[in-house]
Amino acid sequence: MHSYIDYIIAFILAFAVAVLVTPLVKRLAIKIGATDQPNARKIHKDIMPRLGGLAIFCGVVAGFLYLQPQSIYMKEIILGALIILVVGILDDKFTLQAKYKFAGQLIAAIVVASSGLLIEKFTIPFFGMVELNEYISFPVTVLWIVAVTNAINLIDGLDGLAAGVSTIAMTSILIMAFTDYQFLVVALCFILIGSTLGFLIHNFYPAKIFMGDTGALFLGYCISIISMLGLFKNITLFSFIIPIIVLAVPIFDTIFAIIRRVLNKKSISAPDKLHLHYCLVNLGFSHRSAVLVIYFFSACFGFSAIIFSNATLWISLLIMVILLIAIQFIAEIVGLIGKNRKPLINFFKRLTAVKKPQKNN
Repeated sequence: MHSYIDYIIAFILAFAVAVLVTPLVKRLAIKIGATDQPNARKIHKDIMPRLGGLAIFCGVVAGFLYLQPQSIYMKEIILGALIILVVGILDDKFTLQAKYKFAGQLIAAIVVASSGLLIEKFTIPFFGMVELNEYISFPVTVLWIVAVTNAINLIDGLDGLAAGVSTIAMTSILIMAFTDYQFLVVALCFILIGSTLGFLIHNFYPAKIFMGDTGALFLGYCISIISMLGLFKNITLFSFIIPIIVLAVPIFDTIFAIIRRVLNKKSISAPDKLHLHYCLVNLGFSHRSAVLVIYFFSACFGFSAIIFSNATLWISLLIMVILLIAIQFIAEIVGLIGKNRKPLINFFKRLTAVKKPQKNN
């Protein structure tokens, strides 16, 4: 087991390497043409270097080599990370079709699931422990890895957004891992948080470089893995809900995007400018303010997950109901589903409407 000093050193090392390597990656991205061109969907107006995730990866490698965390699944986890990294680099350079990116994510997820790192059980109140056989746990695990990987990628639309939201999510997981003595997860979180924050110095508004799919896919993949190593292994009343709460912002932004596109009879993979960050900007928030608002949402969900993980049954149920109502309200207010689709707000309007007394003739 590592000491607290080891964790701090790994954090500083990962942070420092990411800070120092990012300018080098920026020059490399410009040299090889891995750049993001402005268009109607993009908020930025200048050509921006992508590939920033490579700097995050370098920071992670530095911290990893220092701590050398051990796990029977580590070889497959590293192989999956390398597959994701290659897919991200290729996309940042050549802009891959969605099916090729999905194929790469699927292969990485299958590699991890084949190692035996599976979502095998979780707890549901009133039903107790639910155990999944390998025929169910394998596809569920693959689905989780691919879903979280894409959720982080989809929210990467403003300077510093994906890096900040990922850091907040990983910090929440770190706190819960500490309280549950899951030191492998603690080690990985310290390394990942340090490296991501080091990159965020260059990526926060106004950004000097984008993390690109190299970074967004890599962070999403890493978060899916540490949540499986930690949160799904935590035997709590709602073990399957905790990782969803931690990642509520990217997960529900993705879910609402799918619902929106289905209702509008568009392809699920069709891009649009109705994600949460775009909606906030359209409401009048500045670029920086929109990012900070989403940071605040993420922190609230992370804090809720920490409370949730140690709460009684009825407190957990209450938190879950409040969060679901809050998510729906936020989605309707900012227009995530569509400007005219506000079922919950309309319901409360009807509920609180005061009927005018009829005049007697």
